[in-house]
Amino acid sequence: MGIYIRESIRTGPFRFAARETAVDVSTGLPGYGTRAAPRANYVTMRGGGLTYRATRSRAERSRRPAPPRQSATPEGVDIKDVTGAAVHELIPTGRGDIVEQLNSAAGHRSWLWLIAPLLFAAGLVLAPWGWALSGAAVAALVFLLLRDQATSRVVVFYDVDGADERWFESLVDTTKIAAGSQRIWRVLESGQVVTTRQHKTNAGAANLINRIVATVSFDAPRHLATNITVPTITAGSTSLHFLPDRILVKDGRHYADVAYGDLFSGATTTRFIEAAGAAPRDAQKVDRTWQYVNVKGGPDRRYSNNPERSVMLYGQLEMSSPSGLYWKVQTSATYVAAQLNAALRAAPRH
Repeated sequence: MGIYIRESIRTGPFRFAARETAVDVSTGLPGYGTRAAPRANYVTMRGGGLTYRATRSRAERSRRPAPPRQSATPEGVDIKDVTGAAVHELIPTGRGDIVEQLNSAAGHRSWLWLIAPLLFAAGLVLAPWGWALSGAAVAALVFLLLRDQATSRVVVFYDVDGADERWFESLVDTTKIAAGSQRIWRVLESGQVVTTRQHKTNAGAANLINRIVATVSFDAPRHLATNITVPTITAGSTSLHFLPDRILVKDGRHYADVAYGDLFSGATTTRFIEAAGAAPRDAQKVDRTWQYVNVKGGPDRRYSNNPERSVMLYGQLEMSSPSGLYWKVQTSATYVAAQLNAALRAAPRH
């Protein structure tokens, strides 16, 4: 599976094309000047070197910090948040100012939702000349829509060659295998069971976790227009986008990044207690237990409704950085976590 999708990128009314080590921009629509085009970035990775070029700068907008997430803590469980620092707290580590451009593009607010109903209402009031006004309004709205699309996206061309290209192709192929895993989760909270009662009423578990379903795709974030495949892991409103030169971290409308040279990763296996019949088919069952257990680990006979639970073996991938990134990902197929970890550890450390 190749990493390149196309040699040109279209965003709004503008078309960007890579020419050697530069980016050409053109527009075929009247009323749009190329000076209004969004910034275009050109990233070259070859021969162990990394170079950034850009067409022009865009002002960075301030961002409002996201509020801390709160959750209920079960009695008798010492549970802690394991998602690391919030995205707005991460310090950009990649070179170039692509993260600042993305945050500026994400901060763009469209006025179409306000202008469109006003123009429609004006057409009704000014009837029978409303048809003429409606035609002009549609043209104006199309103009604004294309301008919004251009303003809210950042263009990045990648020119990757040699060992860097081979590595990124292997990462894309590995992510494609991960996408075939029946289940992937991100662990949000983890806590040690500290009371005997919690241990006996939680199927004998020593730790409890809170996790959400994650998905693997090859979609660039909505504010990024690029010419390559972008392996992506999404969990809720947060996502990791693996680019040749960095990992983009996205939470809602805010972006940060982590350079591969600052990334620590490791893969292990972990046991997880699932309800009977709920385990993914590609996972390995290693034991069984019951919802309520006695001190010896057997079923507690005091409960008439005491369903059996399956103990499954899952893969677990941990990714962290000194700036505060922390993701713990579980995969139903154990080999998926190990293969992703091997691909990340082989990343070029430019």
